[in-house]
Amino acid sequence: MLRKPKKRWTPSNWASWKPFGIGEQYPNNYWEVFRAIWLSRDRLPYAWNILNQGVCDGCALGTTGMQDWTLDGIHLCNVRLRLLRMNTMPAFNPQLLEDVEHLHKQKSSQLRDLGRLPYPMIRRRGEKGFRQVSWDEALNIIASRIRATTPERLSFYITSRGTVNETYYATQKAVRAMGTNNIDNAARICHSPSTAGLKAALGVGATTCSYQDWIGTDLLVFIGSNVANNQPVTVKYLHYAKKAGTKIVVINTYREPGMERYWVPSIPESALFGTKFAEDFFLVSMSGDIAFLNGTIKHMIANGWIDESFIHRHTTGFAELKARLETQSWEELEQLSGSKREEMYAFAKIVGQAQKAVFVWSMGITQHECGEDNVRAIINLALTKGFVGREGCGLMPIRGHSGVQGGAEMGCYATVFPGGKPITPENAAELSQQWGFEVPASKGLIAPEMIDAAYNRQLDVLFSVGGNFLEVLPEPDYVETALERVPLRVHIDIVLSSQMLVEPSDTVVLLPATTRYEIPGGVTETSTERRVIYSPEIPGARIGEARPEWQVFMEIARRVVETRYAASLYFENTAAIRQEIAQIVPQYAGIQHLQSAGDQFQYGGSHLCFGWKFPTPDAKAHFAVLSPPQIELPASCFLVATRRGKQFNSMVQERKDAITGAMREAVLMNASDAAKLGLKNGDAVILKNELGEYRGQVYIAPIQPGNLQIHWPEGNVLLDKSKRSREGVPDYNAVVRLEKVSDDA
Repeated sequence: MLRKPKKRWTPSNWASWKPFGIGEQYPNNYWEVFRAIWLSRDRLPYAWNILNQGVCDGCALGTTGMQDWTLDGIHLCNVRLRLLRMNTMPAFNPQLLEDVEHLHKQKSSQLRDLGRLPYPMIRRRGEKGFRQVSWDEALNIIASRIRATTPERLSFYITSRGTVNETYYATQKAVRAMGTNNIDNAARICHSPSTAGLKAALGVGATTCSYQDWIGTDLLVFIGSNVANNQPVTVKYLHYAKKAGTKIVVINTYREPGMERYWVPSIPESALFGTKFAEDFFLVSMSGDIAFLNGTIKHMIANGWIDESFIHRHTTGFAELKARLETQSWEELEQLSGSKREEMYAFAKIVGQAQKAVFVWSMGITQHECGEDNVRAIINLALTKGFVGREGCGLMPIRGHSGVQGGAEMGCYATVFPGGKPITPENAAELSQQWGFEVPASKGLIAPEMIDAAYNRQLDVLFSVGGNFLEVLPEPDYVETALERVPLRVHIDIVLSSQMLVEPSDTVVLLPATTRYEIPGGVTETSTERRVIYSPEIPGARIGEARPEWQVFMEIARRVVETRYAASLYFENTAAIRQEIAQIVPQYAGIQHLQSAGDQFQYGGSHLCFGWKFPTPDAKAHFAVLSPPQIELPASCFLVATRRGKQFNSMVQERKDAITGAMREAVLMNASDAAKLGLKNGDAVILKNELGEYRGQVYIAPIQPGNLQIHWPEGNVLLDKSKRSREGVPDYNAVVRLEKVSDDA
C-alpha cells in the first residue's frame, strides 16, 4: 500500500519563505495563461473547448480536458498553452509563397506564426515559389511518381507531435501496400533504445508502471530527465510525492533548477512557497551513467543490499554481471563516471534502504551511442531489488511527444510491424493474409538512413509528415544537401517549416493537414503509462482544404496499387480504423469501444510484469553484462551535451529559459573550469571540432566539471551524423575545444 500525501501544509518541503518566490528564477505560469488567452482571442470558445474536452497534444501525460487519472484537480501547463495557438490560428494567404526568397531569413518560430497551411501547393525546380493546386492534381503527381519508381526508393517519416494512433496505423498500412517498409516516426530518435532494452530484459516494450506509483513510493529516481521543463504537469505529482514522504533523487550532468524546486501554480501551498523536490543530486559526466550505475551495483553487492531471493527465482545473468563488475576497478569507474566512489556508495545506500522505487529516464539516457546499454544499466539496478511488477515500483521511459508511444505500437516503424512484431517472412505472411495484399518482409530504412539514402541519390520520393529534418538531425548542412537531391519531396503539415523551403531537385508538394481536434469521428493517443485515450472532434471553423493525414495516405495508396487491393485500403471513418487496430494489435483490444470524451483503458493494466511474471522465453528477467564506454578526452577539450530550453522538442518558443535563466546562446559551464580559463559570465566563446563551430556566451552553472551544455537544435552543427546507437538514435553529444573570442574579434 502506497503512503498517502499529508493534507496539511508541510513547511519542511517549501523552497522559500518568500511569498510567490519573489526574486527567484522560475516560470510565470499565470502570465502564460493570459498570453494564451490573448493570442487566441479571435477564437476563444474554440480554444476553451480544446482545453476542456480534447486530449493534450503536448507531452505524453495524456491529460484529458484538464483532468487526468493520477490526481484530482485541474491540470494545465505552459507547454499546452504554448501549443494552443497552433490549433486556433487562421490560415495564411497562399500568395505569401509565390516567392519564398524573403522567407529564408525567417526563424522557424516566425514561419509557424504566419498561420496555417490552407491548400495543396507545388513548386518546380527553377520556380521562385509555390502555386496553389487542387487536391486531385497534387495526388496525381505524387501517385504517378511513386508508380514510376521502385518501393526501395520511397521513404516516409511521420512526426509524433500531435499524431494519433489512427493516423499511424492507416499510414503504415498504406505505405506497406505500396511495397515498402521504409516508414519511421519520431520514436526512432528518442526512445527506441528504451523499447529495445526493456524488451530484451523484461519482454515488454513500454513503461512498466503508472504515474500513481510516483506518489508514496519510497524512492523516485530521475536519470537524464528534466520533467519540470518537458512534462510540467508532473511537478504536481512531485509535490504530492514529497508530501507522501517519497525521496526524490536526480542523476544528471547538470543540477537542473526545476528538479531542485518549483512553484506549482495550481496548488496554493506551492504557488506561495514553492516545493523542494530532489533531496540528492548525483552529477556525472556525459556518457558516465553506466560507470556510475555499475559502481552503485558493486556497492550494493558488497553490502548485501540486493534481493537475493528475487534474483535467484526470477532473473538470469546476475552471476555474469557480478563477475564483470569485479573486473572494473574503482579508479576506472570514477574516471569514466566523473563521480567519486563515495558518491556511488551514497546512492547505493539510498537504493538499498528503499523497499519500493520507480526509475524515470529520458533523452539524457537514450540519445547516446551507448543508449541501449544506458537503459540496460538502469534496468540492472532495478532488478537487484525487484523494483518492477509491483505497486510503487517500475521503469518509466517518460515520453515528450503526445503521439510517440503509439507510433511503433501501430507499426509506423521501419523495424517492426503493428503490435511490435519483428519484421520477418512469417509475420509478413500473416499480415498479408489479414490485409489482402503482399506485405514486404525485409526491414526498411530508419529515419537517419533515409537522409543518407537521399544524400546518395538513392531516393526518388520522400514524405515528411510534420517534423523538420533540418532541425532534428546532426550536421544540418548535410541534411539540407540530402533534401535538395530528392526528386519529389512531399511535406504534410499544419504550418510552414524551413525544410519546405529547401530548393527542389525537381518538385516539392505541400499538403495541408488537420489538427487532431479537427478530425471527424475523433481519435486516440497512447500516453507514457500505456493509457489509450479518446479525444473527440472539436466543432468549429475549419482551415481551407486541410485533410486528415490518414485519408491522404489511403487515397494515395489506392491510386498507386492495383484495383483489386483498393477495398483493403478504405476506411469509412476513424471508428473503422480502431476496429481494425483491435483485430491486428492484440494489446489494443478495447480501442474499438472508445467513442466519447474521457473514454480510455490502460493496456496491460497498471503494472506490466505484475507478480514478477515476465513474458520472456524463459519467463525470467535478464541482467545485462555491461562495460562503461571509453571516451577519450584530449587535453583542453570538453564534453558537450545538447539540452532543451524554452521549447517544445525542436520548436523554440523563447530566447530565455524561464527555469534556468539561460539564453539560447548560453554555454553552460562549471565555475572552476571557467576560472581556469579566465572566463566569466557573458564572455563570448567558440566551441569547435572537426564538424563545425558554435558561437555562444559563457553561463556559469552547477554542471559537472569538464562538461558543457548548449541548446538544441542550434548545437547540431557540432554533432557527428555517423555516431548512432544500435537502434539508430543519433548521439546528441560531442567533444569540443573551447576558445575565448577576443574583444577585437
